[in-house]
Amino acid sequence: MTRPYNFSAGPGAMPPEVLTQAASEMLDWHGSGMSVMEMSHRSKEFISIYEQAQADLRELLAIPQNFHILFMQGGGLAENAIVPLNLSRGETVDFVVTGSWSQKSQKEARKYCHVNIAANSEADGHTLLPKPADWQLSTDARYVHICSNETIHGVEFHTLPDLKTLGCQAPLVIDFSSHVASRPVDWSRVGAAFGGAQKNIGPAGLTLVVVRDDLLGHALSGCPSAFDYRTVADHQSMYNTPPTYAIYMAGLTFKWLKLQGGVAAMEARNIEKSKLLYEAIDQSSLYVNRVAQDCRSRMNVPFFLRDESRNDAFLAGARAHGLLQLKGHKSVGGMRASLYNAMPLQGVQALVAYMQEFERSAS
Repeated sequence: MTRPYNFSAGPGAMPPEVLTQAASEMLDWHGSGMSVMEMSHRSKEFISIYEQAQADLRELLAIPQNFHILFMQGGGLAENAIVPLNLSRGETVDFVVTGSWSQKSQKEARKYCHVNIAANSEADGHTLLPKPADWQLSTDARYVHICSNETIHGVEFHTLPDLKTLGCQAPLVIDFSSHVASRPVDWSRVGAAFGGAQKNIGPAGLTLVVVRDDLLGHALSGCPSAFDYRTVADHQSMYNTPPTYAIYMAGLTFKWLKLQGGVAAMEARNIEKSKLLYEAIDQSSLYVNRVAQDCRSRMNVPFFLRDESRNDAFLAGARAHGLLQLKGHKSVGGMRASLYNAMPLQGVQALVAYMQEFERSAS
């Protein structure tokens, strides 16, 4: 029996090979007599899992040695507080608001620092990205924050801005929750990156932070010790008990990604998948995507039926065809297909075939 295709925006689909291996190791990991869930985070067994996951991730994303990889908890949403607690020094931070998640980020940061909105696409319905040359950057910002892929509105920075060419010396901080490991990262343009694991890396509960060495050690005095990047780095992400099983699952996913050919190979697949779906939408008289073509997300594709009275019928038919979790976010409505790394091309082909069939039946 073919497994249904899960288009959930998060927690998202995971590779079946990873789930199968985790199931086979559930009661006894590599002859240890324990499940990973039962291991001490300080045991030699778990330390080997942790170290391999870190090494594989550094290789996959080509993370330079002057960046620390932190495995934390709290999700991307908590990082909206943890980042300014560590990097703002209580001073000015620039935000580029391009959708729901960057909007949440700037709102939370106001509790800890002065926020300058350098650009905001709200007037355009968050359907485009403000050009970096038009950003109103501060002269004294401690960092510039962007959400490099907006999960809800479906806009993505296909090229990270080079702040130095804008005359800005502040580090760029990116929320890359929903497209991490789907494409390479130009670390020469980034000071820190963060994201929840539950879209492209593993199950909910693990938060990934990649932060440059020179940005450590500046946390506000009120920052909890467990959230101080310097403390977390000094204790190899084990100042408090880390999300051990989620790290194990992420490690299996990293191995799977390497077997697929790495991030460059995944990017090529993701381009192919998203191109197929966007072309089907653009050639249709029933479906529409409102995002400017130069910033359409490869990971999260929102679309709408021009006749929204047929939404429920569309979703019911999709479920019957084994196409799950296509309902759009409640804040924007419509539909949304998330095409994370674990979504095979065959899943997108099945979705497109169903969309075309439904359109024919509706005409």
